[in-house]
Amino acid sequence: MSPVNGHANDSANIPTTAVQQIAPPTSDTNIPTALTLTATKIKELIANLEVPFHPSVIEWRVTNTSKGGSPRGQVMPYADQRAYTDRLNTLVTPAGWTRRYTIHTSANFERSKDQKIVAKVLVTCELTIFGLGLHSATGEEWADDDNAATAAEAQSFKRACSCFGLGRYLYYFTGTWVDLDERKRPKTIPKLADWATSDGWRRGLRPYAEGDSKPFERTTAGNDGNGDGQRNGNGASDQGASLVREIEQMEQALGKRMYRGLLKALARVWNPKDIQDPAILQKVLAHMQAAERGFRRLDAAINRVGPGPLTQILRSLKLQSIDRVDDLQTLRELVLALETAAQGKVVNR
Repeated sequence: MSPVNGHANDSANIPTTAVQQIAPPTSDTNIPTALTLTATKIKELIANLEVPFHPSVIEWRVTNTSKGGSPRGQVMPYADQRAYTDRLNTLVTPAGWTRRYTIHTSANFERSKDQKIVAKVLVTCELTIFGLGLHSATGEEWADDDNAATAAEAQSFKRACSCFGLGRYLYYFTGTWVDLDERKRPKTIPKLADWATSDGWRRGLRPYAEGDSKPFERTTAGNDGNGDGQRNGNGASDQGASLVREIEQMEQALGKRMYRGLLKALARVWNPKDIQDPAILQKVLAHMQAAERGFRRLDAAINRVGPGPLTQILRSLKLQSIDRVDDLQTLRELVLALETAAQGKVVNR
């Protein structure tokens, strides 16, 4: 992970009022480990997990820099791992959740950006929230990074948290350009949109609210604006907006490369809002849901076989890492190869 840029106050300094904004009274949300929650309690807990972090724990990282002219950088918000644990402790108490890490190191292979021979540290986190269930996710970092294990661990934990909705809202940010100082640190910190604050979120604001207010239009090539070129009623508008939201929410689960790869291959666009045919929207969503299922099978297979076979299979497919997978066919080949390796491992025991 890159060092913190323009970081805000430490999570330990969150005022009491901030904690009160994120969660209902503790007596309403304490969850003993053996308790079976009602549907209402589950819904309430998930809703509180989804609430954005207090602005005081949000930090900003420079992800891209401009070339030439005054130094400018694109910054993205993120929260330290402690903000996630603090939220879980506040909502369900330290006894209401647990996590387990599995650490692997891949075989050495050549890194494309600098042709160095280096391995990767892979960390899988299994996060259990008692009463809700278990989700797992994997983080990775180059082994020549001094903090590789720590970075991969934090990444896997946050990704597992996002499966429960915690911190998921951060994936909606696309980056903001700001001026940088001589050490490439942001001179100013962007102001969070209202939907990215706990108060705004509880008022019902969402990152896609602006898109919802625009009518969904269906156009036909060569149409002069009459007939099928007109907006196809409120039903079509609502359906299109709903499909766009569902597709946008798939980016976190699939990763940017697969998400964009499917959009480009199926609809020739980078943004689902540019798709004007509901049938194509449905097709894109179906393929993305298939990819999500494929990645779940992939994670399960990796946990069974370990990083050794994974590295060999990636090489056979001419891939440097899982993050390079951008189409369903390649994902399918990778999953089948790993599941075959896993079956062989069981047989040989």
